Amino acid sequence: MALIVAKFGGTSVADVTKIKGAAMKIAREVERGHRVAVVVSAMAGVTNQLVEYCNQVDKLHDSREYDVVVASGEQITSGLMAMTLQKMGVKARSWQGWQLPIVTDDVHSKARIAEIKTAELLKSLHAGEVAVIPGFQGMTEDGRVTTLGRGGSDTSAVAIAAALDAERCDIYTDVDGVYTTDPRIVPHAKKIDKISYEEMLELASVGAKVLHIRSVEIAMKKDIPIQVLSSFEDHVGSDLPGTLVTREEDIVEQQLVTGVAYTRDEAKVTLLGVPDVPGVAAKIFSPLADAAVNVDMIVQNVSPDGKYTDMTFTVPQADLPRAIQTIKALKELKYRELQTSDTVAKVSVVGIGMKSHSGVANTMFKTLAEKSINIQVISTSEIKISVLIEQDYVELAVRSLHAAYGLEG
Repeated sequence: MALIVAKFGGTSVADVTKIKGAAMKIAREVERGHRVAVVVSAMAGVTNQLVEYCNQVDKLHDSREYDVVVASGEQITSGLMAMTLQKMGVKARSWQGWQLPIVTDDVHSKARIAEIKTAELLKSLHAGEVAVIPGFQGMTEDGRVTTLGRGGSDTSAVAIAAALDAERCDIYTDVDGVYTTDPRIVPHAKKIDKISYEEMLELASVGAKVLHIRSVEIAMKKDIPIQVLSSFEDHVGSDLPGTLVTREEDIVEQQLVTGVAYTRDEAKVTLLGVPDVPGVAAKIFSPLADAAVNVDMIVQNVSPDGKYTDMTFTVPQADLPRAIQTIKALKELKYRELQTSDTVAKVSVVGIGMKSHSGVANTMFKTLAEKSINIQVISTSEIKISVLIEQDYVELAVRSLHAAYGLEG
């Protein structure tokens, strides 16, 4: 008998009919003798509506009260799910974030989980009850409701699985697994049966939206397998029909490249003619960090005489106005010209096999050159190569790289 955490996203609990379908999967897991904790998102569209209500009151609202409002969506779903399971004859009860409690820091709307107290929850599970827990929410040490940010229900589910020492965390969503790339761009993209934590973390960081990056971080740290599977197919999690995110050593056959990811949510900032003196990078990037601007790819070109440097880096499109404002406010920072572009995109190839094989970068650069796609910035890690290109060439680049690495299904 295993202890399993199952998470259902907003599209999987979009209405009462879909909640019944999700509850049937849980009931089947219980019939197999498993103990189950369920983490639910708000019904599709509900969180957006709650955010809109807050903005109608005041766009500069109190973030503490904002969290109280937007956390209510998951509370509704958890109650409906528990009622539905009871109707099916399954013992169940809902647990709100403050009842466990799920303790977080006090960074409202972007809180991070500090501790999950599970004593009462474990008693309930051992007594045969299905625990239904709202994702996305927690509470501070002084009792204020917090939320974890968009995608926070994935994080809640994996954190709860880690706290309960669960065998697995099943993430039910509207896709049946993780694919070698976006099937909307490459119809023959292949579903991946197993992928390592490291690969999934890199894919999540460079645009793959199947799992939230913080959930993968927790899973890797605590060694909790995650399975991504569809809530709209007949299988349940214990059939292992989806993609299993697990340890590298549990994957028998490791591909050279596992997947191709992309994101259009990129902007490029270039500072020309910056005096090349010690500490100049800190003068640029420390204020950006203080302004909560997330800097990603960075490239620096020093002039032949060593006196000046050109600095190029990328930020999320939404952060570009704040980045420009921050840089212009740096009176002590001398530069000749500030250039920006929000028509760029990042394309990445990811694979554990890169650790032991050469030529991956050459294949990428050669493939893009053959398609006359200009590379503006390059960034690498041990298992990832990312390039910045013009947005207009994203689909061509993804299709070409997917074929070049032999990822066709």
